[in-house]
Amino acid sequence: MAEPTATYQVRIEGFWNSTHRFSTAEGPLGVLTVERNGWGVVTGGRYSPAKGEVLVARRDPGLLRSQFSLWTEGKEWLGSSLRWSVGKREIVLHTGSRPLRILPLTGFRSGWTLQAPKTGEMARILGWPLARGARIEVYRKVEMELVVFAYFLGAQLFSESFWPGLDVEGENETPAASRPMPH
Repeated sequence: MAEPTATYQVRIEGFWNSTHRFSTAEGPLGVLTVERNGWGVVTGGRYSPAKGEVLVARRDPGLLRSQFSLWTEGKEWLGSSLRWSVGKREIVLHTGSRPLRILPLTGFRSGWTLQAPKTGEMARILGWPLARGARIEVYRKVEMELVVFAYFLGAQLFSESFWPGLDVEGENETPAASRPMPH
């Protein structure tokens, strides 16, 4: 894998309604707050960037997990997500132009990869739930709104990403020992 074109650090604070502070080496980028209801179910999130428009993620009606939509504060739709199966750990993102997939990383690592249908990996979300932080590596040109939305979805499911995920093509699950580790 090529070197990342951008790297973001995320510091997580709080437990029930958590705060995720995005930054780079140059300074802070913004703050994502994740909101839960009384049952502990994530109901939405709000990303307030240092510069730019506020983003709002909200749970769409339905029983499926990871069923959210992303909006600007001005009510402009930016994307939606859906996890079709309870047993399958794939989250499908729709942004209007192309469907993307969020899949668990291969090997025994906690994190997710954002995959485009033809060009492959766009970004990687590496989580450290016990350390209360994460790192986002971006490999291709991708809008910050999409990075935040992918992180919002993946951060809810860090524990599910530890078990080895689908191979890059997504055809079958293979043990980590039989795959070469990506660099």
